[in-house]
Amino acid sequence: MGRNMSNGSGERLLEELVRAAQLASPAELPAVLNRYAEAMGLGRAAIYLVDIQQRLLVPLVEGEPDLDLDTSLAGWAYRTGSLRVEEGPSGGMNVWLPLADGAERLGVVELTMSTLDGLKLRRCRATALLLALIITSKRTYSDTIAQRMRTRPMHLPTEMVRAFLPPRSIGTGPVVSTAVLEPAYELGGDAFDHAFTEDVLHATILDGMGHNLASGLATSVAMAGCRNARRSGADLNELAGTVDEALAKWLPEQFCTGVFTQLHMPTGVLRWCNCGHPAPLLIRRHRLLHKALERPSEPPLGLPASLAGTARQVHDVSIEPGDRILLYSDGVVESRDEAGEEFGLERFTDYIIRSTAAGQSAPEALRLLIHAILEHRHDKLSDDATILMFEWQPPDP
Repeated sequence: MGRNMSNGSGERLLEELVRAAQLASPAELPAVLNRYAEAMGLGRAAIYLVDIQQRLLVPLVEGEPDLDLDTSLAGWAYRTGSLRVEEGPSGGMNVWLPLADGAERLGVVELTMSTLDGLKLRRCRATALLLALIITSKRTYSDTIAQRMRTRPMHLPTEMVRAFLPPRSIGTGPVVSTAVLEPAYELGGDAFDHAFTEDVLHATILDGMGHNLASGLATSVAMAGCRNARRSGADLNELAGTVDEALAKWLPEQFCTGVFTQLHMPTGVLRWCNCGHPAPLLIRRHRLLHKALERPSEPPLGLPASLAGTARQVHDVSIEPGDRILLYSDGVVESRDEAGEEFGLERFTDYIIRSTAAGQSAPEALRLLIHAILEHRHDKLSDDATILMFEWQPPDP
């Protein structure tokens, strides 16, 4: 009887949390969460969001200290996507749980309580799952959350391109797609896109000519053209044609390179169209398959049909379970240190292979890689560096 009462009251409190959280502003959310946590016996709660460069966990409530993502227990929960429990200084328990919406990592929540048992642990997990959904819904219209995730002002062209970007990571189980791009606050013309329709993953990388507002505009128009065609059910060559026409009409002086891909998730058939961009890479069983996806490249996007000539060529290949596909911009491999040494394609792919072999998730492997590229240049990139990686891991038949 006691347990039924406990579960029943827990359901009522959960319902109250959802209702109150839906109506709360981001500034009011910590108080709403704390009321619920206390009533459920979970003690005090604190929300930490990851900054846009994934170096820090920043408290949603201003005035609390930031936590370093690579050295703190909170960071460990974020990096590994798993729960961490430690004994508090006064004998209580600190529980760190990752906040994630599917494959997208948002931050962590800390719950501080006097004792911990199985029922409380389940409630902790349910709270973290629900909180991630609440934060995801609120950050689409909340400047408070955007401000907390930034550590310095953002340039206007970057603000424009970032407004178009999807979540950093998306996943369905069989497929995860994840991306990173730098410089986070002074981005020029690079962008990525990924989305699901029915049984297809669509993944795109774009690189606008130049490094100013015009290049950002070109990328934004290309992104809008890509989505407009995709949502109209266009094939890949039609999609590239739509982007060509949009750029030629609205920004005739601007060009953009890019790769458009479609992965049919039930069968592993990969289709792609490369418009003047570095060829996609295929990593299989911890090896880069040299030039596996290299085909004659199409001209950059933005050329009118009369200049571009024939329709865009679309290629296809069947990939194997466990394969990882990498799309990247040339700023990734051409980044040079003071001695003039390039980061290079070999170092780039070797980093992914070693991270994979060490058991890192795809989002974590890219987080570490983009930081390594930045360190190679002492945080001063001469060009945008963007990487998108997706992996196909279908269930066993």
